[in-house]
Amino acid sequence: MYDLDIRALLLYALAAAVAIRWFQSREKSNIPAIPGSKGLLYYVAALRFLRNGFDVVNQGYYQHRDGVFRVPGLFRWEYIANGPQHTAEMAAAPDGSAQRCVLAVDYTLGFETFDNPFHIVTIRRNLTQNIARCFPQVRDEIVHAFDDVLALDDKEWRLLHVVPNVMKIVARTSNRLFVGLPLCREQEFLDLCVDFAVKSFTRGIIIGLLPYFLRPVFGPLLSTRKSTVRRSLKFLGPMINDRLDNEREYGPNWPDKPNDLTSWLLEVAEGEGRTAPGLALRILLTNQAAIHTTTMTLTAVLYDLTAYPAHILPMREEAERVVAAEGWTKASLGSMHKIDSFIRESQRLRGNGPVSLGRKVVAKDGFVFSDGTRIPYGALLTVAATTHYDPDNFADPDVFDGFRFSRMREQYGPAHEHEDDKNGEASIFNRHMVSTAREHLVFGHGRHACPGRFFAATELKTMLAHILIEYDVRAETEGLRPLDECIGLLRTPSREGKIWVRRRERGSEGL
Repeated sequence: MYDLDIRALLLYALAAAVAIRWFQSREKSNIPAIPGSKGLLYYVAALRFLRNGFDVVNQGYYQHRDGVFRVPGLFRWEYIANGPQHTAEMAAAPDGSAQRCVLAVDYTLGFETFDNPFHIVTIRRNLTQNIARCFPQVRDEIVHAFDDVLALDDKEWRLLHVVPNVMKIVARTSNRLFVGLPLCREQEFLDLCVDFAVKSFTRGIIIGLLPYFLRPVFGPLLSTRKSTVRRSLKFLGPMINDRLDNEREYGPNWPDKPNDLTSWLLEVAEGEGRTAPGLALRILLTNQAAIHTTTMTLTAVLYDLTAYPAHILPMREEAERVVAAEGWTKASLGSMHKIDSFIRESQRLRGNGPVSLGRKVVAKDGFVFSDGTRIPYGALLTVAATTHYDPDNFADPDVFDGFRFSRMREQYGPAHEHEDDKNGEASIFNRHMVSTAREHLVFGHGRHACPGRFFAATELKTMLAHILIEYDVRAETEGLRPLDECIGLLRTPSREGKIWVRRRERGSEGL
């Protein structure tokens, strides 16, 4: 699965953990730990958590409802919170007390990018505000990318490897809005973006398995950030410098200025951020987040679509009806309730792992919940994603029900649409794919919710609608869904999975 020998690394990490904890005193805490993690059993439990994170978190979730519990990591305890109150307090936590901590990003992506995250501000503001205006370009690139990547010119079934094909399509579509034509179709540049996205993810996992005192040593050695920025300047350098020249000559609103991420970044960048290397890094960082997350989500959706084919016809009919009546627009996607529901249900069941809202406690006095529970300085604090599978939140939570949320909207939405939602926790029955909730944490929650989720949702819904209208799909083996890959706190759909695809006899001419 990974580009380095993870088995040898795990053996080293376990041995290092034993040595470190032999010389260090145990961390004292009144927060309960999962059973079987005391004394030398700590290391057995840590290995169990690494291999079966979902089982361990689920155990703690039901044993400590509305509380906080600890699970043993390789080098230190990891803290997991339960219940709506703890979730709300974590979601509202200021960066001065707890900061986002995902995949050792300080080392894979660079400290400076999080000291001045102007690309995240640009995504949250400019990208979200321009989705509708830029939707025709997004839709155009999706059509061309599917045609070019899948290359299905006849009506014969072909067995396709899902992840690499989806990743190519997502990279092209995203970069149509990030850097525009013709660069978004330059294969060497796209390969560079994909390689950076994949290696940032896998090496972030590996760095996260190292002892904290070794991360500053091995983190820079494993990171590909600097070399990727240098290589990217072959493609991004001329484009960025041309825009800087136009701005100097004609002002910030120069004629024919492209409406894309690069232009939006230039509007807010300062100092080193306004150089070709500085902007190239931010474009690559945005690619890293967009490509990997959207690829994994669409892959999981396609596995579910072929594993539960009864959903195909109702969604296809919905897509064709909406497009015939409203055309391909950002607004028309809002009428595709079944498609929205199917993706949300896939996210609910497949998710990114057994926990969400990962934060590192940076306040010297620790992070203190309103009930007095104190999480120590430097600790990793998360929320149990078991809430996605809790029967108190969802009926038959272990059953994949693609139209679960669309039925909820039909049955309960009108009755709640005028309710005053003072706490930002409106009924889940009224929620769309992009909406976050205490019982739906795929995109995070509160002030830490994913800033790019609106663009990601637009891509995903448009791609799924396009697939339903233009293609027939079925599982490689009828009734079988490729198994997800899990390690510790992370889960991804199978990277080796395949599905059968063919172009439909009745295409979408005129739609």
